[in-house]
Amino acid sequence: MKDRVDQKQVYVSKMGGGSNSSHNIDNGKYVRYTPEQVEALERLYNDCPKPSSMRRQQLIRECPILSNIEPKQIKVWFQNRRCREKQRKEASRLQAVNRKLTAMNKLLMEENDRLQKQVSHLVYENSYFRQHPQNQGNLATTDTSCELLSIADETLTEFISKATGTAVEWVQMPGMKPGPDSIGIVAISHGCTGIAARACGLVGLDPTRVAEILKDKPSWLRDCRSLDIVNVLSTANGGTLELIYMQLYAPTTLAPARDFWMLRYTSVMEDGSLVICERSLNNTQNGPSMPPSPHFVRAEILPSGYLIRPCEGGGSILHIVDHLDLEPWSVPEVLRSLYESSTLLAQRTTMAALRYLRQISQEISQPNVSGWGRRPAALRALSQRLSKGFNEAVNGFSDEGWSMLESDGIDDVTLLVNSSPTKMMMTSSLPFSNGFTSMPSAVLCAKASMLLQNVPPSILLRFLREHRQEWADNSIDAYSAAAIKAGPCSLPIPRPGSFGGQVILPLAHTIENEEFMEVIKLESLGHYQEDMMMPADIFLLQMCSGVDENAVESCAELIFAPIDASFSDDAPIIPSGFRIIPLDSKSEGLSPNRTLDLASALDIGSRTAGDSCGSRGNTKSVMTIAFQLAFEMHMQENVASMARQYVRSVIASVQRVALALSPSSHQLSGGLRPPPASPEAHTLARWISHSYRCYLGVELLKPNGNDLLKSLWHHPDALMCCSLKVLLALYNVEMYDLRLAINDDTYIALKIIIFNEESGLALPPVFTFANQAGLDMLETTLVALQDITLEKIFDNNGKKTFCSDFPQIMQQGFMCTDGGICMSSMGRAVTYEKAVAWKVLNDDEDPHCICFMFLNWSFI
Repeated sequence: MKDRVDQKQVYVSKMGGGSNSSHNIDNGKYVRYTPEQVEALERLYNDCPKPSSMRRQQLIRECPILSNIEPKQIKVWFQNRRCREKQRKEASRLQAVNRKLTAMNKLLMEENDRLQKQVSHLVYENSYFRQHPQNQGNLATTDTSCELLSIADETLTEFISKATGTAVEWVQMPGMKPGPDSIGIVAISHGCTGIAARACGLVGLDPTRVAEILKDKPSWLRDCRSLDIVNVLSTANGGTLELIYMQLYAPTTLAPARDFWMLRYTSVMEDGSLVICERSLNNTQNGPSMPPSPHFVRAEILPSGYLIRPCEGGGSILHIVDHLDLEPWSVPEVLRSLYESSTLLAQRTTMAALRYLRQISQEISQPNVSGWGRRPAALRALSQRLSKGFNEAVNGFSDEGWSMLESDGIDDVTLLVNSSPTKMMMTSSLPFSNGFTSMPSAVLCAKASMLLQNVPPSILLRFLREHRQEWADNSIDAYSAAAIKAGPCSLPIPRPGSFGGQVILPLAHTIENEEFMEVIKLESLGHYQEDMMMPADIFLLQMCSGVDENAVESCAELIFAPIDASFSDDAPIIPSGFRIIPLDSKSEGLSPNRTLDLASALDIGSRTAGDSCGSRGNTKSVMTIAFQLAFEMHMQENVASMARQYVRSVIASVQRVALALSPSSHQLSGGLRPPPASPEAHTLARWISHSYRCYLGVELLKPNGNDLLKSLWHHPDALMCCSLKVLLALYNVEMYDLRLAINDDTYIALKIIIFNEESGLALPPVFTFANQAGLDMLETTLVALQDITLEKIFDNNGKKTFCSDFPQIMQQGFMCTDGGICMSSMGRAVTYEKAVAWKVLNDDEDPHCICFMFLNWSFI
């Protein structure tokens, strides 16, 4: 029996000076390691989870404590360690998903109960009205209470009934599908006074923290100019009453701004839920009043607020209700739908609160995530500075120092000048550059608004973002950059045709990609005299939102500001840009497949212009343009003339682009069908499908009306094509034959040279095409896709795997690998279940490219 036990247990004794150590292995079954040995192996695992045989042998040589362990056993240890790590991550992920599904299920059950109550209530009302039609006009009640506490209690009751009951008839927000990965349950009002929106969602923050964030509206509500707490009162039940004056920016130059005089009541309910409710105070309630402010229209907040309940396992369940009367009578008739749309209220206010809370929660759970060495909070502050600066320019309030210049007789462009000390601190926060002492002493803003027909905001904004050369003047860009850098700013001299290239460098994005920041590098814009010492490249900090065509009635914004190449956190920011707001509250979304090539006006879906127009009707939107330029006061007249002409040229360019992108333009020009996508794209789709069928024996694409390109574009898995020129050059040097003479690690090391740009051996392979899922996975666009190389998306293990399997692709035609991890262009980790790569042959049966397909990918 003792001999049997000795055969089953093998020990590696603890090694020390002068002690005898033994290493007995029984058929190589397992080894029991000492704590010191485990510590040494863990250190190596943290540095390299999958060491090569050479690295394992090096470890044994460098670490005497492991000298009595066979390399094979160390290899087994690392295999087991990787397996345990994978199981741990998967278990953690499943637990998180389970908690989220449990909370979402609870939320959906509550929503179902509310809907059942609403149905019962409507059935009862219908029966009552049929029996007592003469009493329909006697149901209104009036509030005669004049005490603030009484008003607060009534506000609380009304808010709770809106959040969880049937006080308002709610209908599901168009395009919003509740689920474990959605923002939550979003609804809008139907047939009530004013406009209202309601949202329920899960937030990974405790209720107290949620309440603190929501009460600080200027931090997350981009339209909020200011929120002043005039007075604070405590109630007997431990609650708080606050008298608040709030101002909101006007979204366009065609309408005045709004302000609110309101009461906010914060209390804790018996079940532990935290409630923040608010409503406007008016003269009929005999409460305190706030005199009207010039340039503002006093709007009304009907009982609204936040119900915050603690969630089991941490976090909060949040109910939000926004109910406003924005006084649409005070704006031109064409803009009234903007102030009567509950959908826009949900997009800009209700959902914005949920998204901001989720963003904060993610930053807390992943504190190390940063862009260009910056913490998420710093990037968030930059985006808020861009948004606030643009709103200030659009509104041009006199109390901020803005004064209007006289018109040149045509009122299409408004010019404002601001020379206040507060404004100029933005441009003087940097030390003098280039040794010059001249500093900008004022900021000029040129702004205008225009109505657009039949062009969805997201499509137009994407074009403006990706094709800057179609509307921008490189001389103005260079002038703005020179002013920001405190150099001498003489008037620019336009040079047609000298627009440099644009490189989009991703910086940061929100969780759902509804807003992202980037740095724009404008190349070769040295248009000034040599003594001005202007650099050849110009950098812009840019914020973009609303580019998702599937988001119903979302406002689209493109705001940018020149920055110094150092890009410091306190860099001066004078933003300019575009804001496009839809005016049709009932319009359907256009197909998301329209590309942005003016030259060919392509439509990947190959839809007819008549079909597009018929499905949407005559849609309208309002675009607001605002450009700011820093200058010295003695140049005011010349800069004003230049800015006025520049904005007019931008308007003309936008009108030309809008006409080209509008489906109605093709219909008006003869009713012809628009041309399909480029022949090259259709040919590539055919090659990809044919090669996949030849090598793997199954169909990749199911033609949708004989349109392979459309099927490829909408394929659920990420598909992307990589150039073969460099890879073929590598393959042709017959490295595959060298494998017979050298070991695996040296072979892989030689082949990995292809990914080293500094080696000078070859350039890294670049991506040339990707479908929509591929672009989403890489977090890029078709324009910026060619800036991404194969090296950037694979980690070291992925590179080695691909290099070792590349001969298999060239000889066998395809390869399949198990799941792994790669990186998007934004630096986010992407996990995939399986990857397939195959050789794409052209019509002459020659290799054209390699197509990669990543199955069941998701962000970690």
